[in-house]
Amino acid sequence: MELRGLGLPRLPRLLVALVALALLAEQGSRVSAARGPALWPMPLSVQMSPRLLRLSAENFYFSHDPSSKAGPSCSLLQEAFRRYYNYIFGVYKWHHGSAKFHTETDLQQLLVSVVLDSECDTFPNITSDESYTLLVKGPVSFLKANRVWGVLRGLETFSQLIYQDPYGAFTINESTISDSPRFPHRGILIDTARHYLPVKSILKTLDAMAFNKFNVLHWHIVDDQSFPFQSITFPELSNKGSYSLFHVYTPNDVRMVIEYARLRGIRVIPEFDTPGHTQSWGKGQKDLLTPCYNKQPPGTFGPINPILNTTYSFLSKFFKEISMVFPDQFIHLGGDEVEFYCWESNPDIQYFMKQKGFGGDFKKLESFYIQKLLDIISTIKKRSIVWQEVFDDKVKLQQGTIVQVWKQELYAHEQNVVTAAGFPVILSAPWYLDWISYGQDWIKYYTVEPLDFGGSQEQKQLVIGGEACLWGEYVDATNLTPRLWPRASAVGERLWSQKEIKNVDDAYKRLTIHRCRMVRRGIAAEPLFTGYCDHGDKM
Repeated sequence: MELRGLGLPRLPRLLVALVALALLAEQGSRVSAARGPALWPMPLSVQMSPRLLRLSAENFYFSHDPSSKAGPSCSLLQEAFRRYYNYIFGVYKWHHGSAKFHTETDLQQLLVSVVLDSECDTFPNITSDESYTLLVKGPVSFLKANRVWGVLRGLETFSQLIYQDPYGAFTINESTISDSPRFPHRGILIDTARHYLPVKSILKTLDAMAFNKFNVLHWHIVDDQSFPFQSITFPELSNKGSYSLFHVYTPNDVRMVIEYARLRGIRVIPEFDTPGHTQSWGKGQKDLLTPCYNKQPPGTFGPINPILNTTYSFLSKFFKEISMVFPDQFIHLGGDEVEFYCWESNPDIQYFMKQKGFGGDFKKLESFYIQKLLDIISTIKKRSIVWQEVFDDKVKLQQGTIVQVWKQELYAHEQNVVTAAGFPVILSAPWYLDWISYGQDWIKYYTVEPLDFGGSQEQKQLVIGGEACLWGEYVDATNLTPRLWPRASAVGERLWSQKEIKNVDDAYKRLTIHRCRMVRRGIAAEPLFTGYCDHGDKM
């Protein structure tokens, strides 16, 4: 007698047991991203039945419910249907022949219904409704949402429910899912000034964001090092401030990014950081920056010069253009890390401060500048986001200005102080992904609780969400994607899912599968730990 399948002769029972244990140990050391549904981020409510339904590429389609407020004329949904059909079936075509054993299909259609005004042709905003319900049963499943934004999130969840059984057949469990995000602002910051990122890298990032239900691309587009944004009003800014004329974002490039994002329910918020971080601006805009004195080499400049009328004339025209290029209601104005030594050295600024009664308090000069800038933004009917220094330096902020908390030290205290003053908060302090370390640092990001500060319930409602930030000093197109994903996925679940979803072991199992799914979809996400993806996925 042989031990079936192993070709082993009859052995004493103890020896057989030891061989079996050794084989199990060997298999256990090769951890696979197991088959089965793995939802990421975890929805609000999931009821999953053990009953399985088969589906196939030949006999499955997405369609609009006749009562839906969005029909075939909604190009956003038509494009989403095409995209998700390919995500579900296209990437598996090489394995498709194995599925001939299962010719019957139990699920043939996902019927999609938008209940309220669809918002199909609009841009998403801070109040967009992303809720949806999903009923998976045969032969027709139902996805219902108030707006198209909820349909997009529901399609992602539906695609994550589908997996292949050991024979290659596409399989889904009967399920009922009700879902909506915990926070309305769930962002990724990219930096295209320290290194220029090609448009295709930005589009790939938007794809991955949709897979993780992020809804804001915070585009830190310019900084000291380069000015790649091509302005129509002030073309010399990029002509002289970019790394080269090849390293610019043309108006068509920007439009492409904004529309690509819109089709995925993602807002694009540009950041034009001033008065500091503006060395590249000065190359193409004469007299914008402050000349430095006191032993500084000739031609040394500091922050934007806040005492000249020409400064505010320039900013008014520039931000008027920005308001027309970027449809989102918010513009990020930066305001962080303003160095005062150049202002201190300049005799014209010293005289101006004396005239204004500022004494030697350069925070008052900074406040003077920021308040004039905020007035400009208000005039063009936009709202402002600023980094926390603007609040910390006691600039008088207009109601509704959003403060982004980024300093790691005592960030919970900062949230408490800012919300106590009545201002909304975006949290990014614990999620600076450019800080890398050995090991599974995603766990550190995952276990953050954004509302873990001592404020009242009213204060906590002012925390509108958070952002994972990937600054670009050491990041370009070669390492953008693997450095972001799946580390940013941990932030994605923390901002979408309920507070109680925090079991790290369960998250590891789901995220391992989700990471392999991203790889299959063309996202070069790095591994969490040792192991492999079931399908031997290659980029």
